[in-house]
Amino acid sequence: MAVELVLNPETVRMIIQKARAASSSLQDTFEGGHEGEVEFDSDKLSEAYRHEGLVEEERDDLTADELVALLDDLNVDEAAELVAIVWVGRGDYDPSDFETARDEARSRAHGPTARYLARMSLLADYLEAGLDSLDL
Repeated sequence: MAVELVLNPETVRMIIQKARAASSSLQDTFEGGHEGEVEFDSDKLSEAYRHEGLVEEERDDLTADELVALLDDLNVDEAAELVAIVWVGRGDYDPSDFETARDEARSRAHGPTARYLARMSLLADYLEAGLDSLDL
């Protein structure tokens, strides 16, 4: 069931790529869901640490930030459509109910849509499934 979108499907595919890259760059630092214990050797730590001024930690991987920036750039209609595609993709709505999902997404948008979407670990999968369901 193809629908007419304000949001270009190619833009959605670009968001899918960014979401996949962002989720793959997350490091799983917990084994089996538990934090590992960390032990410090205070002798080695004091020998190795020399304070030469404050240095800000830089992140080489800005993919998650790029995803949020891309989502923040969407206008209200585009953001509502993207959320509706996610909802169709994860099975909350049938493809035939896309317009209802879009209207519901627009009416429920009380906070930053970028934050809502970027926190979804399966965002790329939901968007891809939504596009497929909508024949886009």
